[in-house]
Amino acid sequence: MPDDPSALRPIDRLLAVMARLRDPVGGCPWDLEQSFATIAPHTIEEAYEVVEAIEADNRAALRDELGDLLFQVVFYAQMAREEGSFDFDSIATAIADKMERRHPHLFGTARIETAAAQRVSWEKLKARERAEKSAGGEPGALAGVSAALPALTRSQKLQDRAARVGFDWPSPAPVLDKIEEELREVRVEMQAGAERARLEEEVGDLLFACVNLARKLGIDAEGALRRGGRKFERRFARVEAALAAQGRKPAEAGLEAMEALWVAAKEEE
Repeated sequence: MPDDPSALRPIDRLLAVMARLRDPVGGCPWDLEQSFATIAPHTIEEAYEVVEAIEADNRAALRDELGDLLFQVVFYAQMAREEGSFDFDSIATAIADKMERRHPHLFGTARIETAAAQRVSWEKLKARERAEKSAGGEPGALAGVSAALPALTRSQKLQDRAARVGFDWPSPAPVLDKIEEELREVRVEMQAGAERARLEEEVGDLLFACVNLARKLGIDAEGALRRGGRKFERRFARVEAALAAQGRKPAEAGLEAMEALWVAAKEEE
């Protein structure tokens, strides 16, 4: 690292810090032990923490979490540079090239007047890029949806892709009917004492239909479920606090008492 790191541009300073951490002679033992595979879970965690800061409307936390996420990119870039595959500059160049390519109305001669038209153009360009990368001819409509995505997010993306080629209901109402159908099927399997694998399949169908309803209503299913989880945490904490004031613990209270406190917590909100 240079004698005066503060004289560097912030991104160059960060790159220099990362190089120092991975220096084979005197670097950080933990950083030196890491690989692409071991860092990947941290990247997912940092991305979710960015989302959490955004949903909390906390700009100071967002700045810090974005820094943590950027550090993940820098970490990958340093490891790739060490093996000679790519570096940070090539990452930045590649994404800049892609953004220019996907915005021909700004960096070319195309005319796109609305956000809706831009979305159509964007998807056409992405489809063309997927076709160019595909070695087996024209890729299917669902090609390229990462299997590593959270299940709700991936389900919604798959449904979006299918909808673009016309495989979609015209309104949310039929989706409600589908949800009711899937729920009945779950009930039938439960009553029949179905095996776990069969129940898992039917519950998966039910969840997939619920995601479709969210999509048709313009709601992000992943975000909606996160907010639902936070609401459950908040209300259950009130239940625990009310029980503590009575000198009781949840495990001692019983379902009926906790349900009454849950209703009260819900009404307070």
